[in-house]
Amino acid sequence: MKTALLCVSFGTSVPSARESITAVENALREEAPQADFFRAFTSPTIRRLLLRCGETVKSPKEALKKLAPLGYDHVILQPTHLLYGIEYDNLRACAQECEPLFPRLTFGLPLLSGSGELCGLAHILETEYPPEDGLAFVFMGHGTPHFSNLVYPALQAVFHMDGRKECFVGTVEGWPDLPTVVKELHESRFSRVRLVPLMLVAGDHALHDMDGDDPESWTSTLTREGFSVDCVMQGLGMLRGVQDLYRRHLRALL
Repeated sequence: MKTALLCVSFGTSVPSARESITAVENALREEAPQADFFRAFTSPTIRRLLLRCGETVKSPKEALKKLAPLGYDHVILQPTHLLYGIEYDNLRACAQECEPLFPRLTFGLPLLSGSGELCGLAHILETEYPPEDGLAFVFMGHGTPHFSNLVYPALQAVFHMDGRKECFVGTVEGWPDLPTVVKELHESRFSRVRLVPLMLVAGDHALHDMDGDDPESWTSTLTREGFSVDCVMQGLGMLRGVQDLYRRHLRALL
């Protein structure tokens, strides 16, 4: 059976952050060596920026329409999105629209598709970032107006139920927001904070919203609040445990 694997990411225009996407893509390639591999990015802005630099990355719809006449019996669309949300819903609608073009098209789950994956990610992060005396970890996610934003406070709840009371979760565009995190940090009496991207890549949000020179960045805000702050510039995609979660989602489609 002729099979195609289309890996779909939001994308990034930060060259150093691209390795996180590539790491997940390579893990998926290894999981499905029988499939021809293809890539797509959902962000039109990022695709335009890459095109200016001489790189063409197709949208999901463009990629699927290009695959349609190539005789594939099975096309697997595996997103690298972290959670159900607006981007994921739009991608699913695209897959449903293009489904009649193929004998079989299957659509994969986001990273955090259930409570098992949520607990799994918490344990991966707890291992990657062991406790240090007097240090709080703040994991910065993107956030969304979609109801799936509840994943973020749920992740913090798992940390705390696991005894990692020094681990907090905040979001750039959702809730808990930065003022909520600052309040929790003060109430918990921490003086040192390590910021960690809770995103597939340590891209534009990590460079600017988290650790930028702007007075409204998380580093600037926390420093003004009296905390000693440092940052980790590593996307989730670089963690082997996270790659394995994506592999498990793909395995269910093979």
